[in-house]
Amino acid sequence: MRAVVFDTFGGVPEVREVPDPQAPAGGVVVAVEATGLCRSDWHALAGHDDDVRLPHVPGHEFAGRVHAIGEGVTGVEVGQRVTAPFVYACGVCEPCRQGDGQVCLDQRQPGFTRWGSFAQYVVIERAAVNLVPLPEEVPMEVAAVLGCRFGTAFRAVTQVGRVRAGEWVAVHGCGGVGLSAVAVAVAAGARVVAVDVSPGALELALSLGAEKVVDAREVSTDVHHLVRDLTGGGAHVSLDALGSHATCVSSIQSLRTRGRHVQVGLLPPSLGLPQVPMHTVIARELEVLGSHGMAAHAYPQLLAMVGGGRLNPSSMITTHLTLDQAGGALAAMAEHPPRGVAVIDPRL
Repeated sequence: MRAVVFDTFGGVPEVREVPDPQAPAGGVVVAVEATGLCRSDWHALAGHDDDVRLPHVPGHEFAGRVHAIGEGVTGVEVGQRVTAPFVYACGVCEPCRQGDGQVCLDQRQPGFTRWGSFAQYVVIERAAVNLVPLPEEVPMEVAAVLGCRFGTAFRAVTQVGRVRAGEWVAVHGCGGVGLSAVAVAVAAGARVVAVDVSPGALELALSLGAEKVVDAREVSTDVHHLVRDLTGGGAHVSLDALGSHATCVSSIQSLRTRGRHVQVGLLPPSLGLPQVPMHTVIARELEVLGSHGMAAHAYPQLLAMVGGGRLNPSSMITTHLTLDQAGGALAAMAEHPPRGVAVIDPRL
């Protein structure tokens, strides 16, 4: 198969021919029709994830059709439209038994612990607990961004952040995850203030229903002061959807008393740990929460909202790439992130 491969960290991946994957016992091989370009993939390329072994194929959010079925898999047909979360859960550990497969103790991740979806084929392990049937009314490119960005944002806003109608939500970083969080929060009836350094990203946030936006490049004071002013005392829920020292601290400082901070963006230890303002956490009795994806069993609610038009991830998709374009776009992502969401079609 053709796949995007890198042999060294920090370089530009290239497309080459590699062996087709075989369906493992309990798993399936999926012919990929769409896969998202995500900042997490850039972290893998940059060498920020100790699980990545070279040579490596990135990519962790995808949709396609079942191509081959491994021994012991039942209830699945070749050609079936499917997707999967980016965490392949085991289904038997304590978190999995409690329904929290996104923090499985024996998790495997395409694009990180094994080769991923920037390829014509990808493996879904433990299909019984990780394979998600895809309704016909949900397009492949939309399903591809549910596996990480939109699914992660959906759970971060609705379940971890426990957003209620009428509350203020601050979203720091309006890339794919951040824009998804804006859309989900608006659908939940919240009022949203979006923060970013890109005017284009802020325009997209407004189009998705954000009530206020903050261009962090033009703020003469700390961003959190302006967010607190715009929200009448601070956000009820604030998300760091980028993953940087500045956005993490700003998100926490943007909260009103007893607010909830949700850390969604990755903060790899290799980049150093942020100076979390614990004095503010204590004084305002804040909650500091982490959110890591969404288990496969939670997808039906999200898919129903997308299929029914209550959520429209397709409005965030602004860039379509071929497999040959993917490596360069991934390498440039830190300095030149795509406006909105970029989706790759490995068939092209």
